[in-house]
Amino acid sequence: MTPMTRLLRAAFASAALLIVVPAHAAEEFPFGMEMTLDAQRQPGSKRIPNLEIGDAGEVRVELWCKGGKGQFSVAGNTVIFVAGAMDNRSCSDTQAQLDDQLLTDLGAATNWQRRGDAITFVGPKSLRFRLNTN
Repeated sequence: MTPMTRLLRAAFASAALLIVVPAHAAEEFPFGMEMTLDAQRQPGSKRIPNLEIGDAGEVRVELWCKGGKGQFSVAGNTVIFVAGAMDNRSCSDTQAQLDDQLLTDLGAATNWQRRGDAITFVGPKSLRFRLNTN
């Protein structure tokens, strides 16, 4: 085998590793990213719920009406979400109920999955979010 052939094989092997590593990293929990609930707007609201997750799991929560903070704890595919205090923001009763139910469902999730830009929190009611990649 010539030195040039060895060099080319080494270069191809290195390039293959670079392709594999990002694919694995894409399956990690999206710390430091923002995601939006895969849902329609609700009557009386211009927003769709989103989560802005910090590097340490701290999260800024914006719901259909309410907003506040929370915290994610992640170990493998296990997840725990704890909501903090939420701002009421003059929500209608219907909006407040939808926001409260979403927080309850998110808090009841015990696992998470990632497939590309889709994050699903799995519990009694699964919630699918899309990473904001723009």
